[in-house]
Amino acid sequence: MAIPISYNFRNLWTRRLTTVLTISGMALVVFVFASMLMLAEGLQKTLVETGSYDNMIFLRKGAATEVVSGVSRDQASILETLPEIASGSKGQKLVAKETVVLVALPKKGSGKPSNVVLRGIGENSVLLRPQVRLVKGRLPRVGSSEVIIGTSIAKRFEGIEMDETLCCAMRNWRVVGIFDAGSTGFSSEVWGDIDQFMQAFRRPGYSSVIFRLRDPSEFQNVKSRVENDPRLTLVAKRETKYYAEQSEMMAKFLRILGTSLTIIFSLGAIIGAMITMYSAVANRIAEIGTLRALGFKRRDILIAFLVESLLLGLLGGLIGLFFASFMQLITISTMNFQTFAELAFSFTLTFEIIYKGMIFSLAMGFVGGLLPSIRASRMVIVDALRAS
Repeated sequence: MAIPISYNFRNLWTRRLTTVLTISGMALVVFVFASMLMLAEGLQKTLVETGSYDNMIFLRKGAATEVVSGVSRDQASILETLPEIASGSKGQKLVAKETVVLVALPKKGSGKPSNVVLRGIGENSVLLRPQVRLVKGRLPRVGSSEVIIGTSIAKRFEGIEMDETLCCAMRNWRVVGIFDAGSTGFSSEVWGDIDQFMQAFRRPGYSSVIFRLRDPSEFQNVKSRVENDPRLTLVAKRETKYYAEQSEMMAKFLRILGTSLTIIFSLGAIIGAMITMYSAVANRIAEIGTLRALGFKRRDILIAFLVESLLLGLLGGLIGLFFASFMQLITISTMNFQTFAELAFSFTLTFEIIYKGMIFSLAMGFVGGLLPSIRASRMVIVDALRAS
């Protein structure tokens, strides 16, 4: 014979103040835990979605990012001859040679400088990035000192808007367009003509070469041929894998930080739950004696008090996740540890984060209520009734 769960709800309602305080503490811990996981997930989602599965990117061996990579003109010419390159609607090969540099620009509000990616693009660069959509103005003309900027750059940096000029590399670059790349890293970049960027920044070669495969299944064959070619000192990756690797270091740091903060805060929440349940046991000694006298076993008493503690954890988890879900409305920017460039991204809530948040919240309730529940179950009937 089990104690009905309505008994647990009635007791939580009777101790409304301590119940609310305990639930609030647990909700705060779950909120912090979920928010940090959402931050790491948002970063990874932004960078993973930046790449396209059909695209291959070629970098210098040993280079983790385009910023420190170098592909010579001769090597780029060899890559352009590969038969696995897809063709566009006009018969042109969908291959792009690009260069990437970093410049420091002042942020809006604070005026503090932050690194921004300047990407020199070729004629096919936009065709290789279906995520990119021009929302204002036009594309830069070939051979001109014109640039287009991502929406995140336009929102977060000073003096970078339509028809304004960007001064860097001892040259003025006129902003002729704004593009939206959705929730990808391209929205945090500035694009211009590759030849002009290479000349202005004195780059003798390219940072990377990207092309679209005519058949995605040919990736491994192309990778093996390029990496074993003695004329090429290059490494080949799918574009999705390349950008996923860009998020690993930062995402790992955020998860470790979030876990560390959560463990610290959870100790307080567990102690709060334990105090609440010990108080419940102390105030209900007569009830416990009566339940035992009515025939309920020690196991039933143990389960009843554990259920109350788990209910506290359940409610705390639901409330914490509810408020954490509103973080998805916020977009933040931070420095990517891999590229040292500014990157804007949003919090992202997934089913896995909800699942982990609820498991963690229930675990806090279980740990906080275990010892008080054991104490309640071990009370002697005679002593409990005498205490009344």
